[in-house]
Amino acid sequence: MKISGFFNGHDCSFCILEDGVPIIHAEYERYLRLKEPDGDSYGMLLDIVKDIDDIDYFVVAGAAGSKNIFSHKEEWKSSYPDRVGRKAPDLTKHFTTPEVKPLLAWQDGEILQVGHHKSHAANAFFSSNFDKSLVITMDGGGREESSESNPVGNPTFNTIWYGDGTKINPMDMGFNQPSSKSIGQIWSRYTKNIFGLSVGYPYGHSAGTVMAMAAFGDRNRYINHMKRDIWDWGKINNEINKMSESDAESAKFDVAASLQHWTEIEIKNKVERGIKLYEENTGEKPEYLSLAGGVSLNSVVVGKMYDWFDFKDIYVTVTPHDGGIPIGACQYLYHHVLGNPRVTWKDNLSPYLGELYSRYDVQQALKDNEDKIEVSDANDDLVVNLLMEQNIVSVFGAGSESGRRALGNRSILADPRSSTMKETINEKVKHRQWFRPFAPSILREEVKNWFEKDVNSPYMTAVIKFKEDAKSKVPAVVHHDGTARLQTVTENDNKWYYNLIKKFKEKTDVPILLNTSFNDREPIVENPEHAINCFLGTNIDYLYFYEFGILVSRKRSI
Repeated sequence: MKISGFFNGHDCSFCILEDGVPIIHAEYERYLRLKEPDGDSYGMLLDIVKDIDDIDYFVVAGAAGSKNIFSHKEEWKSSYPDRVGRKAPDLTKHFTTPEVKPLLAWQDGEILQVGHHKSHAANAFFSSNFDKSLVITMDGGGREESSESNPVGNPTFNTIWYGDGTKINPMDMGFNQPSSKSIGQIWSRYTKNIFGLSVGYPYGHSAGTVMAMAAFGDRNRYINHMKRDIWDWGKINNEINKMSESDAESAKFDVAASLQHWTEIEIKNKVERGIKLYEENTGEKPEYLSLAGGVSLNSVVVGKMYDWFDFKDIYVTVTPHDGGIPIGACQYLYHHVLGNPRVTWKDNLSPYLGELYSRYDVQQALKDNEDKIEVSDANDDLVVNLLMEQNIVSVFGAGSESGRRALGNRSILADPRSSTMKETINEKVKHRQWFRPFAPSILREEVKNWFEKDVNSPYMTAVIKFKEDAKSKVPAVVHHDGTARLQTVTENDNKWYYNLIKKFKEKTDVPILLNTSFNDREPIVENPEHAINCFLGTNIDYLYFYEFGILVSRKRSI
């Protein structure tokens, strides 16, 4: 069975599930090369997949209405010129299953609809390996489909569910909470109005920059003021601006640290409420926690949850942002509505859902730039040696990673043992603030030897403290407060990347590589042309197409 899901809002994307397994997930920003755009996700499907005759169901994520899937807004025409005037296909043949219509809250015979947070919750739970779980979604806000409890399709920004087998059951949809009391919206306001950073199209949301700043500040300096006034935006905006009007970085760092502290308090309270509701509804204490929604990208909070609670495991889906809700909408239909059994992932749901590119695709891109580059044969051993010689190597292979973080297939790699590498990459490659940290990719079995907590973090979702005696060994991936947002790597998740790190360990006794996304202030590269453009536009030393053993360097002037 194949199901295709769509989302046309910011983070525009589509996906295809086959028998419950995501086989493709395409995000519009990767092709447009601008972050968080609206777009025509159905047109993108037709451009990429070409033949949709074998798709059984089509699902819209969110409550924008099915007709929007066939819209032709002016800003989409330049991106999908062949989409203009194309007649929408007759999809009614796909919805003859009697049990579907009464179980879904809304449908019009063409496109099925699954609400925004329902899609988030389904993505969080059904992407995990948990049989039962407390499920919490948090973001800036999104509309649910109309129902008896929510007749006008009101927006919500924080929902609580319990997942059990093939079902997700709502416990608190938050319809009575004013949207002004959204953690996601507070972060957007601070990021834009206090710190002067981008919060969406075309440069993306800079919440990660604020989180990085927080490690340098005094988390208690403004916390009482925030606890008292943070929901009164007019008051908080004026007061915080007065407090931080100094140009000194330390003032901004203190505001960021206090905001992060306030956020931790708020989220801790929400999870505690979720635990209480779970116990009331099931008579059991939850052993697992599943998270989605943009606020779940606050990896500092996720890391601290291991201290606050005694969950056996915490799972944040690889696509907790809105780009992931088409996957969740499809999962909801496949499992919750149609009752199909759960998928067991070995070890994790694969995040590598982008398009596949052939040797021919790579060679064509190389040929288009032959006056600027030199090409040679290479293997993983050579690349490990280049890394040990303090070269910065970008890697490209297989399908691109879904979500916000590069996980080995579209990554820039470097030696974490270098005391200057962080500053070099920030200045000469990423062109961003000096304080921004880089992630360590670590062999899963080695986490207990390097970090204070032995956790799963396959998608870089948790910030954990390094052990004291480990920090000096890998200074390039240690943040100011002794933490790191780690990526745990298993052979099942990414065999090539796991073996590359293992080769590095064999030569250095360090089972870690510095990993940052293959981009420069733009979305992660998608195709070979993007990879070469980014390589030539930065001070990356080498580009390695690992599937084909091709190493690219700059042409040396004679």
